[in-house]
Amino acid sequence: MVFGTVAPTRRQDWRVAMVIPLQGPAGLFGPSCEAITELAVRELNAEGGILGREVSVEVVDGGAEPEVVAGRVDRLVTDGSVDAVSGWHLSSVRNALAPVVSRRVPYVYTSLYEGGERRDGIFCSGETPALQIRPALRWLRDNLGVRRWFVVGDDYVWPHASNAAVRRFARELDLRIDGESFVRLGCGDVPGLVEKVAHAPSDGVLMLLVGQDAVEFNRHFAARGLHERLVRFSPLMEENMLLASGLGATVNLFSSASYFRSLVTTDAMDLLGGYLDLHGPSAPPLNNMAESCYEGLHALGELVNRAGTPDWRAMNAAIDGVAFHGPRGTVEFHGQQATQSVHLALADGYDFEIVTRL
Repeated sequence: MVFGTVAPTRRQDWRVAMVIPLQGPAGLFGPSCEAITELAVRELNAEGGILGREVSVEVVDGGAEPEVVAGRVDRLVTDGSVDAVSGWHLSSVRNALAPVVSRRVPYVYTSLYEGGERRDGIFCSGETPALQIRPALRWLRDNLGVRRWFVVGDDYVWPHASNAAVRRFARELDLRIDGESFVRLGCGDVPGLVEKVAHAPSDGVLMLLVGQDAVEFNRHFAARGLHERLVRFSPLMEENMLLASGLGATVNLFSSASYFRSLVTTDAMDLLGGYLDLHGPSAPPLNNMAESCYEGLHALGELVNRAGTPDWRAMNAAIDGVAFHGPRGTVEFHGQQATQSVHLALADGYDFEIVTRL
């Protein structure tokens, strides 16, 4: 596939294509991501914008088929309609976007993901398995005695690559993987997954399911009564998903992330306050996916302003050691990958109770 060159920019604003899922199993994150993007844009503009230009966004539906998303972004980049790309979306979408944006415009990918992205001009600000999954498995082993796991996931790159890392972690931590099962994203046999778990001799279930698929798993899991004897752990579980799962379906459910709405730190409380001031009490629930979009836009501003140019060569040269402070604490880039603190939380009704910092 051959992509066009970038047209000269004549606009006065600095426009970012925010790739956010508005449909599919991750579509329930879309409203929160859009709402917080508005807050981040206001803050960036209050600080002088990016390279002295006012920031604006063009929302692209990241819930469409990856090649459709890539085609849309390619057209925006080629005709000079956007200066950068960011947003929360699946790794399958990132892999489709990479050839479109690499060495053309900066791309800050905000989602938790499997790690390993090295393509030029792509900067990843989300959590990776070594910092998000491994220490959680160790804590659950040491504190709850969970040593035998069954892995369930959606059938695409993030769950499979993360599961490969989980196998390594299991060897290092003296854990056992009793079984693994994956279903087609958005339309797989989720009840069948639950039945496989029910017949396994495991202590816990590691969920690598996205959005609505995880919601359906939680509902069937609880209906089967498995929540009474098995721990669930997911690196992708947030407040919208708790609400959709239902109160009785989230017992003994753990999650790890760099941000939860219930974090009680000055920066996290300031974010929640600013979000509610802007959108009111009926705003979509603030969650890790949305907050990652907020972090991504601020990271983009920090990177471009530090480099003094959006040229990928200058950004690649300037990225190492770039750090900024925000709702998830200090975010620091080591090469093209950011690191940050990760917390383990237990579902408590429709919110999370922070258990420990991992």
